[in-house]
Amino acid sequence: MRFKNRREAGLLLAEKLTSYRGTPLVIYGLPRGGVVTAFEIAKHLKAPLDIICVRKIGHPNEPEFALGAVAEDGHLLGDQIGLAAVDQSWLAKEADRERKEAARRRETYLQGRTGLPVKNKTAILVDDGVATGYTLRLAIRELKHRHPKKIIVAVPVIPERVAALVRVEVDELTALDVPSEIDFLGAVGAYYEEFLPVNDDEVIDLLRN
Repeated sequence: MRFKNRREAGLLLAEKLTSYRGTPLVIYGLPRGGVVTAFEIAKHLKAPLDIICVRKIGHPNEPEFALGAVAEDGHLLGDQIGLAAVDQSWLAKEADRERKEAARRRETYLQGRTGLPVKNKTAILVDDGVATGYTLRLAIRELKHRHPKKIIVAVPVIPERVAALVRVEVDELTALDVPSEIDFLGAVGAYYEEFLPVNDDEVIDLLRN
């Protein structure tokens, strides 16, 4: 399944989540691209939009290949064999660099505002697609610290193997395409006709609106 852009993917997901309109909700986007998709869901469901900032840790020799992810509080999730195989001093520095970047982005995007209260509400966590699942699964763990009543993950595409892991960690997974490992195209961008970079200003505008 291919999507025109992140906004179209958000609209398609929103149609599957219509039953939650009018219930106590907070929509969470994963910056940057996930916020564009989440915005369309928030608009359709008439719900507030917030963010959870986690950062991918790429392999030192192939940055696009994710070894894991780190949250701004320093929590790390990833491929334990892969993480153990790289230089540990590099890993510590890279994790710290990405942790600081996650914190910077949260401050930049929220512009001094605090996160929205979600206790006893349903949280819908949105990204523009999933490959390894490390950032998404770490975001789920971070979201659980905020004590929502229910966690729903909504993504346009997620590999079957990762979907199985996510389903164990949340109350509900809504996805438009769940390809097998063999059929997965290898990168989220391959599922979009238009997959342009999203800049900080766009994220700020979406959260402001």
